[in-house]
Amino acid sequence: MARGRCNGKLLCMCLLPCMMTGHLIIYILVSIFVTLSYTPPKISHRYVAPGASDPGPWSPLPLQPFWNLQLVDGALWNRLQHALDRHHNPILNVNATRRGTNGTERDCLAGLPQDSLADFPEQMRAFVASMHRRQYPLIINQPDTCGPNGTLKPNSPALLIAIKSQVGNFENRQAIRETWGRSGRVTGPQGRGVWEVRTVFLLGRQDAGNGPHPDLGRLLELENQQHADILQWNFRDTFFNLTLKDLLFWDWFHEHCPTATFVFKGDDDVLVRTNRLLEYLQNRLDEHLIWRSQRNDSDLSLDLFVGEVIYNARPNREPNTKYYIPESFYSGVYPPYAGGGGVVYSGSLVKRLSEVSKLVPLFPIDDVYLGMCLNRLGLSPSHHPGFFTFDLPRYQRTKPCSYKSVLLVHKRTPKQMLMLWRALYGLPVRC
Repeated sequence: MARGRCNGKLLCMCLLPCMMTGHLIIYILVSIFVTLSYTPPKISHRYVAPGASDPGPWSPLPLQPFWNLQLVDGALWNRLQHALDRHHNPILNVNATRRGTNGTERDCLAGLPQDSLADFPEQMRAFVASMHRRQYPLIINQPDTCGPNGTLKPNSPALLIAIKSQVGNFENRQAIRETWGRSGRVTGPQGRGVWEVRTVFLLGRQDAGNGPHPDLGRLLELENQQHADILQWNFRDTFFNLTLKDLLFWDWFHEHCPTATFVFKGDDDVLVRTNRLLEYLQNRLDEHLIWRSQRNDSDLSLDLFVGEVIYNARPNREPNTKYYIPESFYSGVYPPYAGGGGVVYSGSLVKRLSEVSKLVPLFPIDDVYLGMCLNRLGLSPSHHPGFFTFDLPRYQRTKPCSYKSVLLVHKRTPKQMLMLWRALYGLPVRC
């Protein structure tokens, strides 16, 4: 019995290598057969990028377009942004032109069916009708606000205050001139040097189309003769056209005041604690100079944009409010933006904002549009707790010590502005 078991084991050990060798031979034969019978697919078209000096291995032409060349369905502004993105894409621009559209806002708006705007309110229809226009002539100019050829005093930091106003708001402008917006040379924080402060007021044209009011043109001329701080452009001064003031001001700044270190842009019903604002800006400037010296690069620019930042805001869908944005005009969430009552940003950022605005369709709410431009630059506005664009709590508004940490507060009448400015004088000592 023992001998039989040994013979069986020996037989198995002899057959096992033969079986494994047989399986290996079968696998090799099958692999050779599959390889010989395989025919690679034919690629009839190949694509080489224009201007490529050494294309290397060619890439196959996609079977389907990898970019949607047709305007997407949906909200008007989103379609315009899609068209501008396509137009400024270096790969798609030739194809887009060949298809009969250059991707500009004018072309896209001209191709809209007239009934597509029927559900828009009147002010929105008026905005859409002219939103492709970005250039308007100056009626009143101040080319020497920042000195001859736009050059302020060398080596002095400068703040340009740009206030959005309307023709009839004489009292607001005068209150600003007599309080926080006074032009001139100001001693820097803690006696550190001298700041050059200049103020201009940004106006459009006020006519019968803006509502019933007397002709104030002559009074505006007299005001400008006395103060020489009015900038007026020939477009209708409406709420939805406030965005135009930013674009036109950036062009004016680039030509007439390019050496200003910082820009404050705000409404004519805000109060700014100018000395506190200059202190904050001086600290940011000092930090930037240190940062630039550490990197040994004198060309590094200061990208500063500060205000009361609003996150994850959605369009107002209430038809009876002035901020109403129909869903058929814009869909989606707004990018982070700073409340339009007042913001401060570096002068070096102005040119970049002006350039990138050409890639973003105009939007009827100016502070949201600034957020869109910043977002396109890959920047975000910085939040500062001292900017109260939605005002202080009601119980604190009449208490001077409540303003100790305030840089800006919104919604003050000219009378309130004058009284509050006097009350805030010497505030740190009393509080």
